[in-house]
Amino acid sequence: MQKQLTAFIEREGGGYVSLCPELDIASQGDTIEEARDNLREALELFFETASPEEIRTRLHDEVYLTRMEVTVG
Repeated sequence: MQKQLTAFIEREGGGYVSLCPELDIASQGDTIEEARDNLREALELFFETASPEEIRTRLHDEVYLTRMEVTVG
């Protein structure tokens, strides 16, 4: 079975950090592709090892990405 999940990837130092907000699982890599692939591997491992109860508890069905303006200084 396939499931669509979100991956946020951002540069951090000399590499990239990837995060799946639906499950709060993160990984990293030297490139964007490596960070994404490592996150995919971490997610697949989670689904292989987690109990159905843990998956239900951690999985957020609704995740929203938005930009907002804030006052700085």
